[in-house]
Amino acid sequence: MRAAAFLYPWDVVGDPEAARRTAGLGVAQVTLAAAYHSTRALTPRHPEHRVVTARHSAVLYPPSPERWAGRALRPYTQDWLPGPDPYEEAARALTDAGLEVHSWVVLAHNSRLGAEHPESVVRNAYGDAYPWAPCIARPEVHEYLVTLAAEAAVRPHTRGTELESCGWYGLAHLHAHDKTGGVPLSGAAQYLMSLCFCTECRHGYAALGADPEELRQAVLRALAPVWAGGGSGGAGDRAGEWAEVVEALGEAYVGVVAGWRNRAAKELRRDAVAAVRAAAGPDFRILLHADPAPHRCGANAGVQPGQIFDYADGVVVPCTGSAEERAAALAPFTGRGVRAANFTVVRGMGGSPDTLAADAAHAATSGADELRLYHAGLASDVDLEEVRTALTELSGSGA
Repeated sequence: MRAAAFLYPWDVVGDPEAARRTAGLGVAQVTLAAAYHSTRALTPRHPEHRVVTARHSAVLYPPSPERWAGRALRPYTQDWLPGPDPYEEAARALTDAGLEVHSWVVLAHNSRLGAEHPESVVRNAYGDAYPWAPCIARPEVHEYLVTLAAEAAVRPHTRGTELESCGWYGLAHLHAHDKTGGVPLSGAAQYLMSLCFCTECRHGYAALGADPEELRQAVLRALAPVWAGGGSGGAGDRAGEWAEVVEALGEAYVGVVAGWRNRAAKELRRDAVAAVRAAAGPDFRILLHADPAPHRCGANAGVQPGQIFDYADGVVVPCTGSAEERAAALAPFTGRGVRAANFTVVRGMGGSPDTLAADAAHAATSGADELRLYHAGLASDVDLEEVRTALTELSGSGA
C-alpha cells in the first residue's frame, strides 16, 4: 500500500536530516502543511528547537498580494518560521530526498478569522458564535475558502493536495483550557449544537419552507434534556446519531436542515476542487479528508460517499479506533477513487504504531488502498521505528 506521512514545514526547515530520515521510513509521499490552524507542536528531533507555537491560523508561504487585494477575508501570514517561503524550502528538501510532496490545506477552521470577522462564523441556536468555524453557507466565506484552496494547494515542488475541513465545522474543537466536557454530548447533540442560525442560514431555511425561528426553538427544545443530564454522551454510530436527530427535530425540520447544509457543503467541495484543478491541471491529485456521514462536522467533514468521487480523486478517512469503527468509516466509500486510511502513529496521542501492519491489512479488507500516517514530525524515535518496521512488513507481504 502506498503510504504517506504528515509533516509541518517546521519539522524540515533548519533540520538537514529531516528529509532523509522521513524517506527512510518507507513512505512514498509527504503531506506537507501549506495552510494550517493554530497549534503548539513538539519537534522531538529538531537541532534548533523542541516546541513550535503557531499562534494563529496562517499560510506557510507568501500569499499573492494581487490575488487577495481588496478582500475583507484573506489569509494570515506567519512569523514563527524563518525565510520567505518555509513551505517551498521544506518541499524542495523532501523532493530532493526522493519523496513526492502533496500540500495539506486546512480550510474552514480559523479562529483568528472568526474573531476579526464575527459576522462570518457559525452561530448556534442560542446565539453563541464559534470563532473557529467560518459559516460555509455565507458567500464571502465560500469565496475566501475556494480562493485559498487554489492558492495553498498549488505550490512549487507539489504534485497533489489534501483538503481538510472542506465542509462544516461545528461545536467540537480542540481549544486551549477547554471546559466544555462537563455535560457529555452524544453525536446527535453535537450536531444540534453545530447548526448555524446566522442571517444567511436563516434565509436558507426560510427558502426551503421552514420558519427559522420555529426551527431554532425546536433545536432548543431538543437540547433542553441534555443540559439536565439526560444525554447519552459519546459519538455513537453514524446511523444511530442521525436517527436521534430525526427523532429530536422531526422529519420536516431535519429535511430542511440537511438540505440546506448538504447543499452548501457540496458546493464548497465542488468549487474548491474545480479551482484547484484550474490552477494545477488534470494530473494534480486532489483528496478530501472526509467522513461518510454527511451530518458530521470537523476536520474530516461529512460527505455523501456515493457522490464524492464524481469530482475528487479520493478521500482520507480517519481509521484510528477499533476494527469495527474502521470498517464503518471506510466501507461506504465505494467507487473508482483513492481511499486512504489515516492512522495516528503517535503513541502519546492515542496512536498504536506497534499494530500498524495488522491495522493497515484490516483496512485493506474494508476498501483502503493507501495509508496516511499522523504524524511523522510529532512521533518519538520509538514510534517511528515501529512505523518503519510495519511498512517493511507490509511491503514484503505485497500489501
